[in-house]
Amino acid sequence: MKGFDEHHMAAKIVKMMALLCVRNTRLEDLHAGRVPVSKTGDFSDVRVIDADGNEIPWSDVSHLDDDGMKALMKQIVNRLYTFYLKADDPDFQRMLDRWASVAGRWDEPEIDEFYKQKPLG
Repeated sequence: MKGFDEHHMAAKIVKMMALLCVRNTRLEDLHAGRVPVSKTGDFSDVRVIDADGNEIPWSDVSHLDDDGMKALMKQIVNRLYTFYLKADDPDFQRMLDRWASVAGRWDEPEIDEFYKQKPLG
């Protein structure tokens, strides 16, 4: 079993990566804007009317087209790549230190269910 220090450091690093490489990306564009009101709480009572007059349940509406998904994934990959390559750079480390308190307030990571159910390899 891995030691506490290794788990603590891994948690710190992945939270910083999530914050800087995923959270602060085009994903913010999807998060921006007005949130519809739902009296049921599960948004089953929310509908979107498109330009052709089609009424689409909120749960069936795509909030990101293929071009948007491609741009988001490209930005995330570039940020992860940069994070990996710059990890030892002193200026990059200073930037990480400035964001550490924000990421430090996030919940501790857990092993994702996806990897619990599928063999790796």
